Amino acid sequence: MIKLKLPDVGTTIFTIMSQLANEHNAINLGQGFPDFNPDEKLVSLVNEAMINGHNQYPHMPGIPALRIAIADKINQLYSHNYNPDTEITVTNGATEALMSSILSIVHAGDEVIVIEPCYDSYVPCIKLAGGIPVFVSLTPPSQDNPAYSIDWQKVKDAITEKTRLIILNFPHNPTGLTLKSSDLDAIEDLIKDKEIFLIGDEVYEHIVFGHRPFLSLSTREFLASRSFVISSFGKTYHTTGWKVGYCSAPKALTAEFRKIHQFVVFTVSSPMQHAFAEFMKDPGTYLNLSDFYQKKHDYLYNGLLNTRFKPIKSEGTFFMLADYSEISLINELDFATELTKKHGVTLIPVSAFYKDSSALTSNNNLVRFCFAKKNETLEKALQVLSTI
Repeated sequence: MIKLKLPDVGTTIFTIMSQLANEHNAINLGQGFPDFNPDEKLVSLVNEAMINGHNQYPHMPGIPALRIAIADKINQLYSHNYNPDTEITVTNGATEALMSSILSIVHAGDEVIVIEPCYDSYVPCIKLAGGIPVFVSLTPPSQDNPAYSIDWQKVKDAITEKTRLIILNFPHNPTGLTLKSSDLDAIEDLIKDKEIFLIGDEVYEHIVFGHRPFLSLSTREFLASRSFVISSFGKTYHTTGWKVGYCSAPKALTAEFRKIHQFVVFTVSSPMQHAFAEFMKDPGTYLNLSDFYQKKHDYLYNGLLNTRFKPIKSEGTFFMLADYSEISLINELDFATELTKKHGVTLIPVSAFYKDSSALTSNNNLVRFCFAKKNETLEKALQVLSTI
């Protein structure tokens, strides 16, 4: 009999719900990708790069022009200087960056603190590295606090002598929670006297609402010295299918990271890298993203106010949660399944972002909407939901 490395891992909820959406011709507001194309100029730049001969293996850590552009952007936004030669690596999307970061720092028996609800790739990566995931839950919404919040004392209580790494995802998927200055203070306090490293999953760094600045881990010198900071061109430029991201980390951490990266994928699509390097020369291509998604957020939020859903405003990302308790009290997975089959709108149960598979049959009455969609797509979904 084959001894399985990930016996508890099956098909992801995103694949399951998208397949269900296809089967029932449903409006898919579940899986997190845009249903619109990237900027035509960016597409043209990819074609131009191909025509100009950028079709073979590029540098293992990424082409120099792109790494320099990333370093310049981080310096301008977060006032931190990463050396593009030794501290920035272009990756096969943020997912590969997460895997390579975890494999490069986690050893057998190390504990890794994961804040849940959380993105589904974290725990399998930890287990493949031989690590032990330790879960700390966000405080869920209540009548007094109608949004998720984080209790840093709970994180502190979870730290042991075996703790090697803390994974932080902000802006947070699925809750939309963002970091404040006091949160960075708390994180610094957590690790200041310990040999603990951080992963900052910051793929939604350019989607923060209310004109608030995003507080990257790289805005603090001490936190940056302990962190792998990960971002995604897919989320920023509506190109999730191109699978290009990057990881910024101190020289010593990057050296270990690249040892893994070179044997996982070796390098990343050459024409896409050349296109991004040129496209990034205009800061407006990322600085205007928050305003772009703020309009979609508000459109969905205001539309849901005309339904029996109770939407929760998001601080960042292109996701929004909503309470469906006025519609039904069945568990989240069953509700999302029934909504797809009977009404033709697909959402994601928030319970799917928790460690325990039995959570899928638990009930906080919350589902996740993705609003990275055309307005006509959102309008069609809202028309259906207003009749339920």
